Amino acid sequence: MKPARIAATDRPKAPAHQTIYEDLRARILFGDLAPGQAVTIQGLRKDLGAGTTPVREAIRRLTSDGALSMLDNRRVIVPELSTACIDQLDFMRQALEPELARQATGRLDTAALGGLHAQDTALNDAISKGDVRGYLTHNYRFHRMLYDCAAAPILATTVDRLWLRFAPSLRVVCGRYGTLNLPDKHAELLTALAARDSEAAGEAMRQDVAQGMRQVRAAVTTDLPQRDSIDTE
Repeated sequence: MKPARIAATDRPKAPAHQTIYEDLRARILFGDLAPGQAVTIQGLRKDLGAGTTPVREAIRRLTSDGALSMLDNRRVIVPELSTACIDQLDFMRQALEPELARQATGRLDTAALGGLHAQDTALNDAISKGDVRGYLTHNYRFHRMLYDCAAAPILATTVDRLWLRFAPSLRVVCGRYGTLNLPDKHAELLTALAARDSEAAGEAMRQDVAQGMRQVRAAVTTDLPQRDSIDTE
């Protein structure tokens, strides 16, 4: 006898703290929260319509991830990158992300390669429209999709946490240079992936990372936008 299929409506819902965590995480990754911006439990409760406990747990997890920072006065902010932080992120990204690209090259099937092309097309469309959130969303999804194909979960998880640290600064990059001035190496990378050339794929990824981190460094070492806050109470 075949096991009964579970209807979508019968599947258990994700715990509230997980839903809030993923929502707040997406806001950090995709530019809704800027470096230096404060987040408060009360502000997030109002904004997300959530209870205190799941909001507090989401903040705790994202602080552990390095995506949020607690100051001495217990104020929680999206951290601003120092030069030393940028140096470390640049080093780690250039070490890990090309390796993930190399490992993914031999594991990509036609569907996965098609998915990467679809994300890159959506990314280019966002660039042409000046859609900052769309650019940040599809750029992250392109990289995440590729790294998931590498079947190297420890490396991929480490890189994902690095993205949480520098992603808010990409909003600063977009604000300073505009989306039309955000070139990438995705075309070269896709060509290398289609040819199953792992070394070329790794080098294209290294150049993509290096270029992106140069822009982050240039943007955040000049005057930053004025801090704002979700909740001013």
